[in-house]
Formats: sequence, structure tokens, C-alpha cells
Amino acid sequence: MTGALDRFGLQGRLALVTGASSGLGRHFAQVLAFAGARVAVAARRADRLLDVVQAIAAQGGEARAFALDVTDDASVRACFDALCAWGVPDVVVNNAGVTVARPALEQTEADFDHVLGTNLKGSWLVATEAARRMVAAGRGGSIVNVASILGERVAGGVAPYAISKAGVIQATKALALELARHGIRVNALLPGYVATELNRDFLASPAGEKLRARIPSRRFGRLADLDGPLLLLASDAGAAMSGATLAVDGAHLVSSL
Repeated sequence: MTGALDRFGLQGRLALVTGASSGLGRHFAQVLAFAGARVAVAARRADRLLDVVQAIAAQGGEARAFALDVTDDASVRACFDALCAWGVPDVVVNNAGVTVARPALEQTEADFDHVLGTNLKGSWLVATEAARRMVAAGRGGSIVNVASILGERVAGGVAPYAISKAGVIQATKALALELARHGIRVNALLPGYVATELNRDFLASPAGEKLRARIPSRRFGRLADLDGPLLLLASDAGAAMSGATLAVDGAHLVSSL
């Protein structure tokens, strides 16, 4: 059993986490570092990542910050150029994402472009550039796209977000098919409602309580709930998994309509 547990480790691996300045991305970076990986944390403003780097260093890990705008192909290529001077990543966690919350008929073209450009186009640009670097280096790797249960079901007021995450799920499957021959695995992590600093006030509100009551487990997710699923997809423990969608949602997806 010890050998089985060792397969979840990431010693000697280099991992990239996008959108790592807060929320899920910040947490994912720390989880990967704790598992033994060197971690590249990326966001539009690298200065916002310094406390993440310091937190990882304080726990004995190694991390570096990189500027990255996932919506801009030139920025993506420049980030990988800088990162690959440190090493070609073995693990990429495509986490950068945004949303605009308002009814569909009030969503503007700019809203749609902003959300789809970051969540879908951005994850595509990062995943494909990462794969090019892996293939050129003659090595495989793991790409974990952070989607959402809203990629499989919908909620009111976040139509572009749900559309973008559905696209991320299908892009995951398409890339898994084409990259398998190169030893590159591509999977999607589908969190349910997880409390972070960005949504904690809403989840604690009366509207949030109504939402919680519709989850079969009757609780919102915690960041720690995602640790095991993330490490499964990132590590050798998930070596045979590609094209998979892994929901972490307290049975929310399978709740009755």
C-alpha cells in the first residue's frame, strides 16, 4: 500500500498553475508544492503572486512567479519561454477563470467575450502551448483543466460561464484524444460550489442557504475536498486517466431536477 500512496507524489516534477493569485489557484499551487513539485504560479500581474511564492517557500517548497494573460497568445508563449528556462512543465493546472453574473438578456457582447476569452480560449491557448513544449521535449505530462459542474448543468444568471465550462469539458476530451499518442493526459476537474474569499459572503447569504439546501450532501465544498482529486489527475496515480471529467460536488450533479 505504501507504493500505491507514493504514486500520488510529485517529487521531481515541475507544475504550472494559472490564475494562482487567489482562490482555487492559490490553493492548488500549495497542494502541488506539498506533494513535492516545483511550482510555477502565473497570473496577469506577477507582483500579486509574491505572497503565494513566499507561503510555499515557508513550507519548504520551491515556487516562482510568472506574468501571464491567458487571453493573449503572445503572453502565453512568452510565459512558456520564461518558464522553460526553469524546465518544461510536467503538470499544468488550467485554472484561470472569470464570470459575469447577470441575466442572459442583460449580458453584453463584451461580457460574453470576456468570459469565453478567459475560460475557454485561455485554457485552450495554455493547454496547446504546454503540449507543444512537452512534445518538443520528447516527454509526456498531465494537463488538468478546471471546469465546473455548470459545464454539465446550468444555473440562472451565469449563462456565458456555463457555456464556457461546457466548452472546456469538450476541449478536454478532444485534446485527450489527440495527445494520448504523445503520453500527454488531459482531464477536467469539475468543482461544485466551493467556499473561497470570492464567494463566501454570497454562500453565507439567504440565497446561498437556499442553494445549499438543494445539494444532496447539504454542504458547500471546502478547498481541501479538491486536494485528492487534483493529485489523482496530476500524478502517476491517474496514469490511465485521460479525457475524464471528475466532479467534486457532494452529489450535486446527480440531484433530482
